[in-house]
Amino acid sequence: MKIVGRVMLMTSAFLILMTPVKTAAQQVQYDVVLASGRVMDPESNLDAVRYVGIRDGKIAAISTQPLKGRTVIDVKGLVIAPGFIDLHSHGQDDENYRYKARDGVTTALEMEVGVSPVASWYAEREGKALINFGATVSHIQAKMTVMKDTGTFLPRDNAINRVSTPAEVSQVTALINQGLDEGALGIGFGINYVPTTTRAEVFDLFALSAKRGVANYVHMRNAGAVEPASGVGSLQEVLADAAATGASLHVVHITSMCLRQTITCLAMIEGARSHGLDVTTEAYPYTATQTRLESAIYDEGWQEKFGITYKDLQWVTTGERLTAETFARYRKEGGSVIGHAIPEEISRLAVADPRVMVASDGLIEKGKGHPRGTGTFARVLGLYVREQKAVSLMDAIRKMSLMPAQRLEKVVPSMRMKGRVKVGTDADLTIFDPATVIDRATFEQPALYSEGIRHVLVGGVFVVRDEKIVEGVKPGKAIRRTTR
Repeated sequence: MKIVGRVMLMTSAFLILMTPVKTAAQQVQYDVVLASGRVMDPESNLDAVRYVGIRDGKIAAISTQPLKGRTVIDVKGLVIAPGFIDLHSHGQDDENYRYKARDGVTTALEMEVGVSPVASWYAEREGKALINFGATVSHIQAKMTVMKDTGTFLPRDNAINRVSTPAEVSQVTALINQGLDEGALGIGFGINYVPTTTRAEVFDLFALSAKRGVANYVHMRNAGAVEPASGVGSLQEVLADAAATGASLHVVHITSMCLRQTITCLAMIEGARSHGLDVTTEAYPYTATQTRLESAIYDEGWQEKFGITYKDLQWVTTGERLTAETFARYRKEGGSVIGHAIPEEISRLAVADPRVMVASDGLIEKGKGHPRGTGTFARVLGLYVREQKAVSLMDAIRKMSLMPAQRLEKVVPSMRMKGRVKVGTDADLTIFDPATVIDRATFEQPALYSEGIRHVLVGGVFVVRDEKIVEGVKPGKAIRRTTR
C-alpha cells in the first residue's frame, strides 16, 4: 500500500509539474479577443501571429497563447493593423463615415479646408459619429465669412475676386485665433481657392501658428509646371514661410499640385527636413483630382497649368466628359468635377515613397463623388502592395496609421495611443485579408464599399463586422486640442 501510495504521489506531482502554468493574461477574461491574427505594428515592426485581448476600449494583452474573452473572433490568416488615420477627409457626416469604416479608417480628420466656427462643428458630432473625427480651423471659411462670399464649402466670388482690406485680414485672424482657442488641430489653408490672399497674409498666419504651437495644413497657391505660377514655386513659398517662422508644415496632396514635378517637390521637402524643418506631405492613390468647377482652380489658364483639356474633365453628377459648351454651363451652375490629370507613374511613385503619407481628400455626397472617398486605403493594400508590389505591406500600414498619428502627437498627446498595435493603446483596429483586400469604387460608380476589410473596431467597439456596418453604435470620439 505504501508503494502504491508513493507511486500515486509521484504521479500527481509529475502531472502538476507538466501542466502548463497559465499567465496572468490568459487567466483574465477580455471584452474581445482577436484570435490567431497576424499582428502588424508599424512602430515596433512586430509581424507575428498573436492573440489580442481588448478591455475597456484599450489593447490589454498581446499574447502568443490563447486568451479568454466574452467575444472571441477567429482572425487566422487576417492582418490585425492599427486603424487607418485619414488626415484629409472632407466627408464629415454619417454617409462618409460608413464608407470610411468599410475602408478601414477609424479616424477621419478635416485638415485642409478645415472648419469655422470650430466649437459648434465639434458639438454637432459629439456622440453621433461612427468613427473618430476632428478638424483644423479654416482660413478659407474665415475669409468667406468676413468677405461675405456666397459660396458654401468653397468660395465662388468675393473671397476669390478681391484682396482683403487690412480690417478684414484682422477679422480673419481673430476668427482663426478663436478656432484655435476652441481646440482646432491647426490651421487649414487652401491658398489656391483664395488666390488674392497676399504672401504677407500667409506669412503672418504661419507666424501665428508657430506662436500657438500648431501645424499648417496647406493646399498650395498653384499647381502644375507653368512658371511663375508652378507647384515648385508654390512649395518654395510655404517652405520659406516655415523656415522664417519656425512653423510646422504639412503639404496636402503633393501629386495633384506638382504633377510631373513631384520628384523635384519631394526632394525639396526632404532637403527641408534634413535642415531641421518640420515638413510632411501626403498623397491619394488615384490619377484624378476633384474640386468645385466654379472655384478659382478652373480660372483662365487651367488647361496649360494641368496639361489637360475639356475631355479630361468628368462631371460628378452625371459622369459625362465635358466640352467647351458644358464646361461654361456647369461652371456657371456650380458643382463638382473630376480632373484626369495625374500620371499613373506619379501616383505609384508617391505611394512607394516612405516620406509620403496616404490621405484620401475624399467626399461623397448622396452616392456621388470621387472613388478616393470610398476606396483609398484598400486600393493601396490591394493594388500597390499585393498586385504591383510598389510598397511593402508594413510600410503601407505605417503610411496609413503611425505616420499620421505622429504628425499630430505634439499637438494632441492622445494620438500617441493611436496608429500602433501595442498594449495600452486605443483599440482602434482594422482587420483585413491581405489576399483579397481591394477597392471597388470607380469614377463611374464611386459609392461602392471596399472588399476584404473584415472587421473594424473603434475604441474596442465593432463598427464593421464580417464586412458589414454594425448598426446602432456610435463610438467615434473627438480628436481635439486641449486648451487652457
